[in-house]
Amino acid sequence: MFKGKVVLITGASSGIGAQTALDFSKLGASLVLTGRNEDNLERVVEDCICVSPKKSVPLKIIGDMRKESDIELMVKKTIDEFGKIDILVNNAGVFLSGNIENASLDQYDLIMNTNVRGPYYLTMLVVPHLIETKGCIVNVSSVAGVRSFPNILAYSVSKASLDQFTRCTALELALKGVRVNAVNPGAIETGIHLKGAMTEEEYVAYQKKCKETHAIGRMGQANEVSAAITFLASDAASNITGVTLPVDGGRHAMCPR
Repeated sequence: MFKGKVVLITGASSGIGAQTALDFSKLGASLVLTGRNEDNLERVVEDCICVSPKKSVPLKIIGDMRKESDIELMVKKTIDEFGKIDILVNNAGVFLSGNIENASLDQYDLIMNTNVRGPYYLTMLVVPHLIETKGCIVNVSSVAGVRSFPNILAYSVSKASLDQFTRCTALELALKGVRVNAVNPGAIETGIHLKGAMTEEEYVAYQKKCKETHAIGRMGQANEVSAAITFLASDAASNITGVTLPVDGGRHAMCPR
């Protein structure tokens, strides 16, 4: 399905990004995988080689979405290696808890610079190449960009910003042949909540609570999100742009009872 396509995926060292890399690799894409954790990223590279029809080796780039020089290097290395970019998946992001009374400006800056400023700048640099290939962008947002939740304030603001970024750039690039969409996952079993928001005990309680807060009665899996990403990036979605697609087990439609 993606034979001959060059796909750049940020945050590919774990979770949704890693699974998305595997899916694109299975479908024949040439991959550029970025992340901060070199060991994890190397494992994803090896897994992608195993599932690739032609055992294609992804280009691995260690980089931080908060650093402009790292973002510039991602694009330069991709073009140097492949000469083009067909698909950009803005997946890298951080999740931290905090509210207006206890969260610091440092936390706000960390989240906004990673979740919004980084994708904004990377997209700026990649767009000229996508116009040449009539490519597309898929941003990984969150149900927190669509619905309001307490105690994840900066994260929610960042994902609402990413949703609007998706819609605005979709309108700006539509007539140039570039589609821009986003997926909005609900709670997904990736371990992201344990990286800065919850203890082990809190996470177990959260998993149990998700049975009530998600209409389908469970948390989602990374492959359920990656399937939506590959669909939006495919020719099957050729008439879809400016969409923020919930992949959240119905959570966006839920109301307290």
